[in-house]
Amino acid sequence: MTARRGKTRGTGNLRSVESATPPTNFLGPRALSDQEFRNAVGAVDFAVDARYAWDAGIAVSEYLRGLKRGEILGRECRNCRRVLVPPRMFCEECFRPTDRWVQVEDTGTVNTFSICYIRWDMVPLKEPEIPFVLDIDGPTPGMGFMHKLGEVRPDDVRVGLEVEAVWRPAEEREGSILDIQYFRPRDPSSRKGAKRPAGRKKQAPRKRKAPVGGV
Repeated sequence: MTARRGKTRGTGNLRSVESATPPTNFLGPRALSDQEFRNAVGAVDFAVDARYAWDAGIAVSEYLRGLKRGEILGRECRNCRRVLVPPRMFCEECFRPTDRWVQVEDTGTVNTFSICYIRWDMVPLKEPEIPFVLDIDGPTPGMGFMHKLGEVRPDDVRVGLEVEAVWRPAEEREGSILDIQYFRPRDPSSRKGAKRPAGRKKQAPRKRKAPVGGV
């Protein structure tokens, strides 16, 4: 049985879309004020008294202590001759314990990166943030971690860019990966605010030529 237009099978008539009451609040893709967040449907204002203890483990604990001293530490496996950063007490390739602590350089190259113009909560940023993956100098190629870049123009960031760590003052370090404020280009002329040498122009990306006879 087909319902006639404007009527339902139950009681009452269907309202047209035009006559429907629009929602009073539209929580769209934008930053919410504290009051909007607390008044949103399903929001609960509750103080959580959650107490817990978390152990970082032997390897990461020493790694964090090293960061507080201004050092980046790794673990060496003498069987496969790899240096693991961040450190692990067990080599996942050799299925054996790693052998000793090794201090590595606080320099490296950019493996990959992203340029972010908004925060995680959709708030626009006046200055874009540049998270990146670091290939650190010293250990096995491909070892490193994620951090962020500073003192660099977004247009100057590229894969393979050589960078160095900028550490917080010793009295401000607390045993965290954030004891490194950020990484910056090792070449002072590539840093933000530096004057480019005369005649130096930014290289345009090379265009790939299609092979003769087809794509």
